[in-house]
Amino acid sequence: MMDAVKTGLDDAAGSAMNPQHLELTPLAQPGPLTEMERFMFECWGYLLVPDVLSQAECDETLEAAKRVHGSQPAEKFKQLGRGFETEPAIERLMDHPAVLPKVRGIYGDRFVLQAAWCTVMPANSEHSSWHQDGSSAYDYKDVSYPLPLLQLRASYALTDQSELNTGNMIMIPGSHRSPVPLPKAARKQVYASPIQHILRVKRGSVLLFHNGVWHSPMPSLLPYDRYNMHFIYSPPWVRLADRQATDPAWLARTTPLRRALAGDFARPDAPFGGGMPVIPFED
Repeated sequence: MMDAVKTGLDDAAGSAMNPQHLELTPLAQPGPLTEMERFMFECWGYLLVPDVLSQAECDETLEAAKRVHGSQPAEKFKQLGRGFETEPAIERLMDHPAVLPKVRGIYGDRFVLQAAWCTVMPANSEHSSWHQDGSSAYDYKDVSYPLPLLQLRASYALTDQSELNTGNMIMIPGSHRSPVPLPKAARKQVYASPIQHILRVKRGSVLLFHNGVWHSPMPSLLPYDRYNMHFIYSPPWVRLADRQATDPAWLARTTPLRRALAGDFARPDAPFGGGMPVIPFED
């Protein structure tokens, strides 16, 4: 973790301002995006929302995630999509009231669920691979500078990652605004940069981050597989990533809000020439 540089404030004053002043972490509260949270997101490129899921909800979602992956021990790092179509515990997360208002606060009222990836990292394994999220077909950094927000990822920790070497996510704060990429020689190293931030999160926490932030998982020395559930929100014109189309049976039985988030709306002959229907938020 990163230690804060001492300032002229005495310890008592520093503690009063921030009880965790020796550890820099962009902590957010569940629910609507606050002005301070928006400031932190723009500065660092990510927010951490603790205690989004209860232990019972974690257990239920973890079992669903295991079913998505076939209920067998993982042989390698793998991600599978569209689990929300078959697993109600996963479906409930796509519009979770602790997280979706923050997505809306960042994007506004026009976005869709581009993908929902369930990732598994095998017990006692390493998958160091520093990268920015995006498309291998056309790198997002080639669109413009600063790198545009085209994927806003909400990552639910389904297994505990509060200690080192538990498959923790490692981030480089503010790297979504760097015009210079992370050196290639560092991209397979666990400790790639002096300014990297190793997140130690309890299960049930959610990491919300910009596609441009350089990140990598830490090795996992856990005796069991590590699971995360990722929901990726994008502008409505970005092509879906985990499916060509959403299951019609799921669309017929789900809620109007989730159907809209899945991108189920009629397109005019000129794509988006007539706009898109309003997402039916409660407010």
